[in-house]
Amino acid sequence: MKALLIIDMIKDFIHADGALYCGDTSRKIIPFIQGKIDEFQRSNDLVVFICDSHEEDDLEFKMFPKHSVAGTEGSEIIDELPVKEKDIIIKKKRYSAFYGTNLDVILKENDVSEVTVVGVCTSICVMDTIGDLRNRDYEVIVYKKGVADFDQKAHRFALQRMSNIYGAKVV
Repeated sequence: MKALLIIDMIKDFIHADGALYCGDTSRKIIPFIQGKIDEFQRSNDLVVFICDSHEEDDLEFKMFPKHSVAGTEGSEIIDELPVKEKDIIIKKKRYSAFYGTNLDVILKENDVSEVTVVGVCTSICVMDTIGDLRNRDYEVIVYKKGVADFDQKAHRFALQRMSNIYGAKVV
């Protein structure tokens, strides 16, 4: 089975008034991600929304502005992305979608062999998740049209690292 991971396409990152807006490039990837979600849902492959979700006093707020606090509107998936009943939503507290979550169990239980990753931020949560996917020997596809970052230099570096070091297929 294949899986699509949609990373942090939440209001605090994607809306211009969000607490940690990822910039205009993050808005431009929405139609591509909508198409990927539709493709995976139609083929009955696994669709997993990974959502940043922090406690009020999370130590991450020493590095970044307060964002994606659990239970707030900012931590919700943007309205433009269709979540179906069978889709899975995983709340995470750190950069990698594996840290402190059951993502590994979900992928194994569904006999996933290939994972496509889209979302934000390329140089932080996307890259760290892809590193962990590759460390678990998953085949990984990253679409340049499906990822964005508030830092374009870091975005380019992350794409290169995911391809050259992690061995992800960056297309």
